[in-house]
Amino acid sequence: MDLKQIPVTDNELANQFEMRIDNKIAKIEYKITGDRIFLTHTEVPPALEGKGVAAILVEKVLHIVEERGLKLVPLCPYVASYLRRHPDWKRLLAHGINL
Repeated sequence: MDLKQIPVTDNELANQFEMRIDNKIAKIEYKITGDRIFLTHTEVPPALEGKGVAAILVEKVLHIVEERGLKLVPLCPYVASYLRRHPDWKRLLAHGINL
């Protein structure tokens, strides 16, 4: 299964981006205030752990954030860690946010 081919959906009612894999949902919870998006929590079901799901989900969500022209505030430790490993994405950070 090519995880990069699995779409991410924006479940606006639940304030989370979701990736459905084998009837399980990996998610990143968010809150939007003005032009800022706060990514607050990343969760991958235990059955999907260790397969790179979280990293692919974060990358896809960062593309969505960029397409929407939002400024990123990574409150989730996993997202912040991802940004440190992939510094090119730091261009999305809201003014004054340092990792």
